[in-house]
Amino acid sequence: MEIKHSIVYGLIKISFICLLFFAMSCQKNDRAKVESLVKEWNNKEIRFPDNPVFTRFVTDTVPYRIPKTDYKVVVFVDSVGCISCKLQLPKWKEFMHEVDSLCEGKVSFVFFFQSANVKELRYILRRDGFSLPVCIDADDSFNSLNHFPGEMMFQTFLVDSENRVKVIGNPIHNLSVKDLYLKELAGIKSDPLPVTIVHSDSVEYHYGTVGENQTESKKVILHNTGKEVFRIKGVTTSCDCMTVEYGWDEIQPGESAVLTVKYKAEEPGDFWRTITIYGNIPDQSITLDFWGTVRK
Repeated sequence: MEIKHSIVYGLIKISFICLLFFAMSCQKNDRAKVESLVKEWNNKEIRFPDNPVFTRFVTDTVPYRIPKTDYKVVVFVDSVGCISCKLQLPKWKEFMHEVDSLCEGKVSFVFFFQSANVKELRYILRRDGFSLPVCIDADDSFNSLNHFPGEMMFQTFLVDSENRVKVIGNPIHNLSVKDLYLKELAGIKSDPLPVTIVHSDSVEYHYGTVGENQTESKKVILHNTGKEVFRIKGVTTSCDCMTVEYGWDEIQPGESAVLTVKYKAEEPGDFWRTITIYGNIPDQSITLDFWGTVRK
């Protein structure tokens, strides 16, 4: 009976993960791809190179071995796109602290970087004070052993003591996936909150022209037009150049609340960024677009 229950729970969990990512996929082909990918990786073993070399701040190598813990969070970061945007290390530090408080050292975190841009990685790690040893896998040996998915959202895994995947997905960029991580670690199987309907005053917000290194703000108004209380789970951003501020936890039916979205201008040129708001709404989240131009 226990084995049967475990199998059933595993299938339910796969279905729920698929639903989380379906919210991001509009086309049927995308949905089929996500479902296939999640099923493929469920309970699959993550293989590690024989002698990975770890470094702290990409400066000196350290005598570090991959810990044998009850669970591991395995993060693979490929060389495509903005490394800082993908990483968001301050949020990883918060998540690691949250997990450590919950599990008291029974969960380890392992980071493998494919990028050979040592200078950029050193700057990011030092800037964000991320002192955990990381592996700079310039030879791509880790990916060669496992053939990870190309999508960033599917390059992070929660694995058990035998390195078998229990949850796939990035808990920093998707707060519903973060919930799955925490529930798996805590052994919690809870029912979702009643769903309500929430609308924003717009789906696109134009910052106009922003001076380099300046910070501009936009107000986002959320309206709860459903019959249940909206409880916000949190907000993620597509880049660490975006921050979101709000001083409330819930919106009563028929009422509204405000979020302040701040953008710190980066290098000159056009920009397009997103924020994703999570809570007890259809598809688990809503995503809003922010765009404009940075001038010198």
